[in-house]
Amino acid sequence: MDEQQNREQLQDEGAFLLIDKPLDWTSFDVVAKIRNTYRQSGLKRKVGHCGTLDPKATGLLILASGRKTREISTLEILDKVYDGAIKLGVMTESHDCETSEYGHCSTAHLTVEQIREAASRFVGTHQQQPPMHSAAWHKGKRLYEHARKGEVIRERKAKEIVIHRFEVTRIDLPMVYFVLHVSKGAYIRVIAHEFGHALGTGGYLAALRRVAIGPYQLSSARTLPDTIKDIVQSTHQPDL
Repeated sequence: MDEQQNREQLQDEGAFLLIDKPLDWTSFDVVAKIRNTYRQSGLKRKVGHCGTLDPKATGLLILASGRKTREISTLEILDKVYDGAIKLGVMTESHDCETSEYGHCSTAHLTVEQIREAASRFVGTHQQQPPMHSAAWHKGKRLYEHARKGEVIRERKAKEIVIHRFEVTRIDLPMVYFVLHVSKGAYIRVIAHEFGHALGTGGYLAALRRVAIGPYQLSSARTLPDTIKDIVQSTHQPDL
């Protein structure tokens, strides 16, 4: 009975789990894996994530379990910081590396000054439409479901975002490496696409890593296998 009570207490308390999301995993994939780990350890526990990270992105994903799921909305509104790379002189339909390249052109004429100046113009408040290859909803369906059928929804609802910082950290054309500090709901893929358009060459998001969500840092995150191991060990400790 004591062991059962301990399990119930652990289930009620919950926790925030800081995870370094692997490449090609969706945020829901990670949630499902953690939920199943709890279930296999004998705990029925709610699990949710505090802000989606695209499959082609890696880095900080915060999960909430148990009672902590009630606090998800307080984390969703926090600013995010990313580092990554934009490939200029080419585009993709998804604005990242999930789909094929098209529209190749030269970037040899671009100067460091032009690239940095273009980035500086992005700082501020913007109206941003979600990309077609995204999980945003439109009339009961995810936009990516429409995109996979070749449909383009022109009337996608735009949201206000703020770009607090857009720092170009290295240029090795056609690659431009950056750090972005943005508000909730900003699609970095869209910023990459618009950045390429502003330079007249096109561009897409070639790599992305989330390094911070508000005060939470990637340096404090655990890998997914280590998180699973931690859960299993914590739920199978012998009574003292």
